[in-house]
Amino acid sequence: MTRIDLRETALLRTEGVRRRLLRHAVILGTIVAVLWLIEMFDWLVVRGALDGLGIQPRTLSGLQAIVVAPWLHAGFGHLLANTIPFVVLGWFVMLRRTTDFFVVALATLLASGLGIWLFGGASTIHLGVSGVIFGFFGYLLARGYYERSIVAIVMAALAFLIYGGMMWGMLPLQQGVSWQGHLFGFVGGVLVAYWQVREKGRLEVKD
Repeated sequence: MTRIDLRETALLRTEGVRRRLLRHAVILGTIVAVLWLIEMFDWLVVRGALDGLGIQPRTLSGLQAIVVAPWLHAGFGHLLANTIPFVVLGWFVMLRRTTDFFVVALATLLASGLGIWLFGGASTIHLGVSGVIFGFFGYLLARGYYERSIVAIVMAALAFLIYGGMMWGMLPLQQGVSWQGHLFGFVGGVLVAYWQVREKGRLEVKD
């Protein structure tokens, strides 16, 4: 391969990486923008009325709210606390494959919501995207454990180094924190990682 060919190959790879990073930024930026626009609408227009649309355990409306609650937050402080880990961990998840982000997000949204609906306290309302964030965290850790590739282990180590303190959020230690959503979101992420690694192993055996 000539020097010109090597240069063109390097340029193509650089352009591919740039496009992937731009796609990641657009996906994460769009979701974050929607979250903030919803919260601004809730605060400025309906004066917090959207907070009542969160998950109410063991009620029909609460079951329907499973797909709605992650988009709602109890004020800007709550949303700000969720925004940064959502972006960081969500980006870690999509670094391998962009589709992993959507698979893990959907699976952990459902797992977290169902866990809250089944085991949340009576007469409580749960909302926020933290269940998905814990799902990302569980997925990254489990992917490193089950896959044991260098990339997966590095991503797991980084996630734990930055957000290892999140583990305490899965315990009923603080009143007003939806630890059930955190716990079941985390478990959902672990299950997705286990399933993906198992399916990958099956395909390799068939080949």
